[in-house]
Amino acid sequence: MKRSQKKLEKLKKNFDRRRELYHLMKQYGDDIMRSDNFKSTRNYVQHGTIPVRRHCLDVAQHSLAINRKLRIHCQEKDLVRGALLHDYFLYDWHDKNRENYQSLHGFYHPGIALKNAKKEYKLTPREQDIIKKHMWPLTVVPPLCREAWVVSMADKYCSLLETLHVRKGTADRKPHLKKKDQGSGEKKAC
Repeated sequence: MKRSQKKLEKLKKNFDRRRELYHLMKQYGDDIMRSDNFKSTRNYVQHGTIPVRRHCLDVAQHSLAINRKLRIHCQEKDLVRGALLHDYFLYDWHDKNRENYQSLHGFYHPGIALKNAKKEYKLTPREQDIIKKHMWPLTVVPPLCREAWVVSMADKYCSLLETLHVRKGTADRKPHLKKKDQGSGEKKAC
């Protein structure tokens, strides 16, 4: 087999794997992905230029991939739903002028995300553990179930890629920052 043929086979296998993970995400989390509140998270930047919605979708996909690759045998439905809702805080955490601003977003947002998710969805104990403990070790109590451990690791992996700009986002923060700076009359570097 020629090298180009092997490369093509590898690309096809990778594409098929990603498509399978996407179908699982759709099967278990379609109601979440289609909800107006989840869609609104595309308006909030998570890390770098990545919208919260894209980040949550990436964490769900990587959680499934980790589960399969390492043969952890997680409950995939809980894994997907918890990953999609793990950052369901529904605000721009960069906005210091917003109501109820807290500078320690990393410590407080898991509880806020859990409260918001409980309002809209009937969560299993595993899903609740995933949402509440995904920021461990910032959250003092470690995850109790393997699904929460997997999502926590996938979240850290995705956050690292986003922060180092390995994964490019679609959100443009410059208009967001310019809007705030217009009142002061000075231009600030972004």
